[in-house]
Parts: sequence; C-alpha cells; structure tokens
Amino acid sequence: NAAVVQINGVRDRLRVLLVSGEPHAGERTWRNLLKSDASVDLVHFTILRPPEKQDGVPVTELSLIAFPTRELFLDKIDEFDLIIFDRYKRRGILPSIYLDNVRIYVENGGAVLVAAGPDFAAAVSIYRSPLAAVLPAGPTGRVMEVGYHPQITEIGQRHPVTEGLDEGASEDEAAWGRWLRLIDVEAVSGHTVLSGVGDRPLLQLDRVGEGRVALLASDHAWLWSRGFEGGGPQLELLRRLAHWMMKEPELEEEALSAVADGQSMTITRRTLGDSVAPIEITTPEGETVIVTPVEIAPGRYEAQYDGPEIGLYRLTDGEADAVIALGPAAPKEFEETIATGDILQ
Repeated sequence: NAAVVQINGVRDRLRVLLVSGEPHAGERTWRNLLKSDASVDLVHFTILRPPEKQDGVPVTELSLIAFPTRELFLDKIDEFDLIIFDRYKRRGILPSIYLDNVRIYVENGGAVLVAAGPDFAAAVSIYRSPLAAVLPAGPTGRVMEVGYHPQITEIGQRHPVTEGLDEGASEDEAAWGRWLRLIDVEAVSGHTVLSGVGDRPLLQLDRVGEGRVALLASDHAWLWSRGFEGGGPQLELLRRLAHWMMKEPELEEEALSAVADGQSMTITRRTLGDSVAPIEITTPEGETVIVTPVEIAPGRYEAQYDGPEIGLYRLTDGEADAVIALGPAAPKEFEETIATGDILQ
C-alpha cells in the first residue's frame, strides 16, 4: 500500500550579516530592505572609527561597540545564511585569514554579496584579498561617474533574479531612473544579468562550490528607492537577489515544477538555455507519457497534462525531476473504512 502526504516546508529565520565599510546614503537602503522582511534576522555593523582614525578621544569615552571580528568571522560564520559587504574596503580590521575563512564559507554552501563602491577599484579593494578567488568579476581600476540606465541583459531576461522586472515599460523610453556611478569590472565567471555603461557588467551572479556569490558594481541602488527620475524596482530586485543567494527554491535557474488543478496539471520548466528537452511523465500505473513544453516567456516553458487517475505522477526531462499528486490526498472511500450498523442502515 502507498500513501501520499503533502507537506509545506517553511524555512526558519534567515540570518544575514551586513558589514558597511563606511556610512553612506545606500546603507539605509540595505538596512530597510532586510528589516522589512519578517523572516530575516539582521546583524548590521558599520565601521565608524577605523584603526587609523586618531581623534584624541579616549577609548573609555566612546559609546561604540568594538567590531567582534573573531566571533563573527571565525566562531559563528557558519550560522549566517548571507554575508553582505557594503562598500567595504581593507583597512586592517579584518585580517586576511578571516577573509579566507569567508571564502571557505562560500565554497561550503554560504553566500556572499559585494555591493561595490569606488574603493573596489582602488588599492584597498576587497578584491585584493583571499576573497578574489570566489568573486565573479575583478576591477579594472576605473570608476565611471556618468549617468546611465541599468539594462537587463539577454541572459538576465531568463534569470529568476531579474526576469520581468521591466514589465510594462515601452521600448521607446527607459524603464527606470538613472544611476550615476559604475565601477568598471571584467567578468571572470558566472552570468551578467544587469549591464551599465557600454554593456559593462553591473550585476554579476555566480555559483562557487556549494555556495553563491554576487557582485553589484555600483553603490547607487538607493537612487531608485528615493524615486530619482522615476526610480525603479529596487526593493524587488534586492529582495530577489538576497533570496536567490539563500537558495530559495522558487528562484532556481534550472527547475521543473507542476501545479495540480483537479485531474489536470500545469508543468513548468525554467532554464537559462535556449531550449528544453521533452518531459517524461510516469503515471501511478507505471506507464510513461511524453509531453513537449512550449515557451511562454524567456526561459520559461509550460505544458498541460490531464491525468487519467488519482495518484502520484513522476516527471523528469533527464536533468530535473519533480513529483506531483493528482486527486485528493484522502479519497472519500478511505475516510471511514470501518462499517457500523448506522452506516449500513
């Protein structure tokens, strides 16, 4: 005998570490985004008084918390789902061994997002550290202080982080307001989903080992949140980006899923490629049926299938797999299986 049980999994609180290298206008944007999500536990540090800053104030009179580098980057680093370096630069606060620990954390399944400012292109760049081994792009040394409209690239139209963000915009006018700074970087690996001046990478995403990394080559996302020149979908972009890095199943690039509606199912195949293979469906009786999905949007394919009977259906296209149950989980004839005189009457 077989039983079908449907379970909804809810992820426990997501722990995010946000390290701001210095106070700036965009820092509040990251904080508001992460604080507005009830499922996120945020630990936020801003480096206000670096070691080289000598202003004559005795340490005992400062109402500042010392940056707990050892505790965060050695003892408890594995407790975080995502680490964000927001305009962070090397100033002797984090030794190289701690940044190397961050690299190991990524390769073992962690996530690191670097929001780059002008310091990323300088000699104090976080790229000049062991983190360079996992970052998907490297700085050329140029900082471009020009206005430009962020554009979704061709692969970005298929990627779940950026797909459909520019819906409703006409082709004649720019979908979003301008950003005014771009750190010139050269892509090393991964996918460029947003581009800036002259099709240079603006948002680069990559997988390293078991983990994920992202590089946002500008610190001007906050202009959208202020409504500059009409603003843009900053909240949705950064929310999707953070959740993709924390491996939200709905934001997987390569995924096969199905949704039941009575005895009918809608099969969805998501991919970054240009085509998908036919999908093989195995019915509860063990028979196989082949369906061919049709592209309904860039990177998204769908197919409809009517199941002949209730039970568990298995779907595969050779790369991705899925299962779906059609019909009620507890069919009527199995609700009360003990006969009594009252029921027989």
